[in-house]
Amino acid sequence: MREEKPKAPSQKNKSRQRKNWFWPVMYSSMAIVFVGMIWGYNALINVDTPDVKDTAMDNPKPDGLVVETNAQKENIKYPFSEALLDDVEILQEFYDPDASAEMREKALLVFNQTYTTNEGVSISIDGEPFEVVASMSGVIEEIILDPFIGNEIVIAHNDGLKTVYASLTGVLVKPGEEVLQGQALGTATENEWNPTAGIHLHYKVLLNDKIVNPHLYLGF
Repeated sequence: MREEKPKAPSQKNKSRQRKNWFWPVMYSSMAIVFVGMIWGYNALINVDTPDVKDTAMDNPKPDGLVVETNAQKENIKYPFSEALLDDVEILQEFYDPDASAEMREKALLVFNQTYTTNEGVSISIDGEPFEVVASMSGVIEEIILDPFIGNEIVIAHNDGLKTVYASLTGVLVKPGEEVLQGQALGTATENEWNPTAGIHLHYKVLLNDKIVNPHLYLGF
């Protein structure tokens, strides 16, 4: 019997073996390169970009501080509804020593045959009661309840401004309360100290606790 010799692997089989190991090795190499690129990118980002959380902890804001980047600054508005503007009459003017003699005379108040200068303006609307509103947003600093001169409300605003509303009845706010611009405060009425004015609002403006002319802020 003739002994058979083992057959040598054909060229086709050798090619197939090369393919079996070539592509897995190639895929593994590409995966390693890709992972290395991702790791390098993340390392770069961590170095260049500060940790927001850590930065915030290093620079804490003061307690209670609220920063309103979109907040708009208010301007003083009329202490009554603008719909009533055409019916408004200034009964007694603010006393300005540099004003005309006629204006200075109109700014003198008389009580018990004694003259005193007016520190605000006396506002009337057809001699009828009208709703008095806050000229600006602020905090009620003081309320003086006095039927003789009429109840008075003092509101503190930003930038050292204060507005004062006197000769009121039916006060709707309380000390320490925050009020918004245009919010109702009470109703204009008459008082015994200035009876010649009848029903009116005595309105004053202060800047850094000094009386200033309301006409500097209001166009009437």
